[in-house]
Amino acid sequence: MAHDSPARSELEATSKPAQDGWLESFVEADDGTRLYVRQKPSEAPLSAVLCDGIACDGFIWRYLADDLQPTAKVVHWNYRGHGRSAAPRDPDKLDMAALVADLNTVRRHGATGPTVLVGHSMGCQVALEGYRSEPDQLVGLVLLCGAPGRITHTFKGSEALAQALPRLIDRVRKRPRFARALWSNFPPEAATRIALATGEVDASAIRPADLLAYTEHAANLDLLMFLRMLQTVGEETAEDMLPMVQVPVLIIAGELDTFTPPRLAEQMAASLPDSELMVVEAATHVVPIERRDQVRNRIQTFVAERIMPLPGSPR
Repeated sequence: MAHDSPARSELEATSKPAQDGWLESFVEADDGTRLYVRQKPSEAPLSAVLCDGIACDGFIWRYLADDLQPTAKVVHWNYRGHGRSAAPRDPDKLDMAALVADLNTVRRHGATGPTVLVGHSMGCQVALEGYRSEPDQLVGLVLLCGAPGRITHTFKGSEALAQALPRLIDRVRKRPRFARALWSNFPPEAATRIALATGEVDASAIRPADLLAYTEHAANLDLLMFLRMLQTVGEETAEDMLPMVQVPVLIIAGELDTFTPPRLAEQMAASLPDSELMVVEAATHVVPIERRDQVRNRIQTFVAERIMPLPGSPR
């Protein structure tokens, strides 16, 4: 079925072409922080806004962004202090409210028409809170390898990270140069090899270069900002609003995900009124990269059947 060409977003009208078909631009957040946004235009009437995990700047979307383009105009952005976005204008605005306000700014400038929020890891919580904040035009959510909140209390299935963060932040504040040197000088290549060797990712199903993009970005983060954001967001949760979500939700989890154990996805699915859950066998926290075809096919089916069905088809 043919569709009328969708309206051009403000960002699309002012963006500059970049590699791999992306159009790049910057928008100003409510507090003046400069946010980096890129998008892949599409003739489809749907927009898909991609929300990263913390410490990420898009490595997880390496394949999925292209795979979604026939289905939707794809919009991806960097969190404040991440990637090409600027450090927060107000250094204390690191909580979920600030991230969601930024998401709403990106949506207003970059998304047109019906929109799906797609989140990975902490991005699942951002997407859920984005729905709470501005549900208008949102027609679905896709949540990958994540949970509704309190991520530091469930990391690797324990409270250890939440308990360690206050002491770690205190040490970084007291010796910032030393901490920064340790953080930034640990070779990203070595971190990548460790992740591959320890089974945190499926080494047989991932290209090391794909994971290296993550470790290189993490090494360049402002360590104190990252830890403070992680601590703040880690105490927040969207669990209370799950029963109120009135759009279809697709949840995809990795069977062997140690960062966000799949039982959290199962609990989240049980609390949502209209959800579908796929647990991918032998996959980890980076399932969109490890199982590209499986993830692509499942999302495309979900969109076709539940989000933008043809007239007369069951819903």
